[in-house]
Amino acid sequence: MYGMVNRAVEEMVTSHFGNDTWLEIKRVAEVDTEVFVSLEAYPDDVTYRLVGAASEVLGLPSEQILEEFGQYWVLHTARDGYGSLLDAGGATLPEFMRNLPGLHARVALIFPNLKPPTFAVSDETPNSITVHYRSSRTGLQPMVFGLLKGVAARFQTKAAITRLQSYEDGADHDVYLMQW
Repeated sequence: MYGMVNRAVEEMVTSHFGNDTWLEIKRVAEVDTEVFVSLEAYPDDVTYRLVGAASEVLGLPSEQILEEFGQYWVLHTARDGYGSLLDAGGATLPEFMRNLPGLHARVALIFPNLKPPTFAVSDETPNSITVHYRSSRTGLQPMVFGLLKGVAARFQTKAAITRLQSYEDGADHDVYLMQW
């Protein structure tokens, strides 16, 4: 993953728990990187170790940390660094979700080694949308929950999100229902 992801994890932790807690998480994760460079690619293992160490240090399930991070990513990190790109994604929640593949394609121009997940939508109604998520990375489904919650919050929409199908349970990809 790119350094911007690890930097965002750091920002989330330090904003809620302080710098000393972040330093302890890095120690437990055995990550000695002083500063994560946003445009530099790091092994996925670094991010997974940081999340695992955060779970241990904070006494929270890693799923909760990933979900919180997903929301944080949309509402803080992506907004602060890529606000204009997000704004171009659409004026409504369904429009934004339909345009998400194009957003990832534009971001991939900036980050040549990017391995983003893919999102597709189906079964759109006036009050719901079905979201299909595929990724080469495993274990990030709680983050997707958080991302979807963050997107709904970005559009000031209270949404209920239900996972209908899971890769972990043998499906070929995850499917989420967003209802508002």
